Amino acid sequence: MKYVIGVDLGTSAVKVLLVDPAGTVRAEASEPYPLLQPQSGYSEQNPEDWVTGTFAALRRLLSESGVPAASVEGLSFSGQMHGLVLLDEERRVLRNAILWNDTRTTAECREIEAALGDELLAIAKNRALEGFTLPKLLWVKKHEPELYRQADVFLLPKDYLRYRLTGELALDLSDAAGTLLLDVAGARWSGRICAAVGVDPALCPPLVAPTAQTGALLADAASAAGLAAGTRVFAGGADNACGAIGAGILSAGESLVSVGTSGVVLAYEADGGTADYGGRLHLFNHGKPDAYYAMGVTLAAGYSLQWFKETVAPDIGFDRLLAPAADVPAGAGGLLFTPYLVGERTPHADANIRASFIGLDGSHRLPHMTRAVLEGITFSLRESVDILRAAGCAITSLVSIGGGAKNEMWLQMQADIFDADIVKLESEQGPGMGAAMLAAVGCGWFASLEECAGVFLKRVAVYRPQAEEVETYARLYEVYKRVYEQTREMNEALAPFRAGLGS
Repeated sequence: MKYVIGVDLGTSAVKVLLVDPAGTVRAEASEPYPLLQPQSGYSEQNPEDWVTGTFAALRRLLSESGVPAASVEGLSFSGQMHGLVLLDEERRVLRNAILWNDTRTTAECREIEAALGDELLAIAKNRALEGFTLPKLLWVKKHEPELYRQADVFLLPKDYLRYRLTGELALDLSDAAGTLLLDVAGARWSGRICAAVGVDPALCPPLVAPTAQTGALLADAASAAGLAAGTRVFAGGADNACGAIGAGILSAGESLVSVGTSGVVLAYEADGGTADYGGRLHLFNHGKPDAYYAMGVTLAAGYSLQWFKETVAPDIGFDRLLAPAADVPAGAGGLLFTPYLVGERTPHADANIRASFIGLDGSHRLPHMTRAVLEGITFSLRESVDILRAAGCAITSLVSIGGGAKNEMWLQMQADIFDADIVKLESEQGPGMGAAMLAAVGCGWFASLEECAGVFLKRVAVYRPQAEEVETYARLYEVYKRVYEQTREMNEALAPFRAGLGS
């Protein structure tokens, strides 16, 4: 039997999947690593933690499965987007990686906008937001000039991990689209953007397609990972691009909703050259060749639920936390939650906004608050669905992946709040499966990602909107949308008091 491995380098852990030619996950393993938050708005990780965690997960994957290392034909990657990893000429890491959910770069975003104006959206297809890589690069240039002078190349998280496995530098197009330095339609680094903001194009690594082979496992890396030296390694893609692949979002009319640390609503887009969402949604290169996707993001989706559990109910598991919430009627007894724990991206693009419980009553108990958190996350994602629909996307169904696909109550809630069918996959592995599919196509098991999806992915359940709940949620949603504007100024006034707040 032959196998491929999908490596999903997430924000809280790395997850690895061993997949056979039928698309069956034969084994999986994960390894956590810490998130560093030295002060409010800062989010960093030590890239070495990604490497040691991945080696440990791969060793356990092979050991527990009993699969011979020689049976693994290739591996590929999905990775958290936007994170900045700076290397010097000796390929040493210069500082901790600054992650996608770091919000320290508001000033740099305004500088990018001033330098490029409408050209930025025309070239990069995205607005200047704190999460993107270019503002982080400019922040280091301004605040850590000595480190910046030593920088020879930047990479994104999964690309640094892959470099450590192969010794070869590369960055795939789907992840490059999230740097704000890519000419998205032209599929090349933008000399115009680099010149306007004073970034040397030589800092940008070579670009490759997500299915491209980017070397093979070095002997020392193979030994550390328990794999065979020379195992083929493929570029992989951004986590959302791989999530789209792993959910079969490979043609016009297909869309998904994903709840991980962040939350995503994503729709396939055939033409990145003419698509125009006015900057309200992201437009990125897909993991599928010559394709794109439009995407809205809730920064703290699954993170909101994780924070709530750790803060309010640290001693019980997620299943025990969620079960009683199923008995609470829609609307959580008049309690609303806005998931703005680390700011927000779609549709507000506001680094200062913070979360709220609205309508908290002495009669509310833990199940009401839990349900309000789930509903608030889903209301936030509904705002992205609305933008897509307003732009002409006929969203009548979405494939659900990530944490939101693991609970039947939440799946039905998505159907009711979005007023759309929600599709559940037989084996929901999200971006990790997308990475495995890129490896399978790269190894020649299939001629295309579509052919691979026909074998690997099976849709097993559909949750349909319930008319009464749709109406209830429609009324609540109108109230939810008012919370942002009515708390924005208060949160701006509170921002100075958060300075120095760490975790």
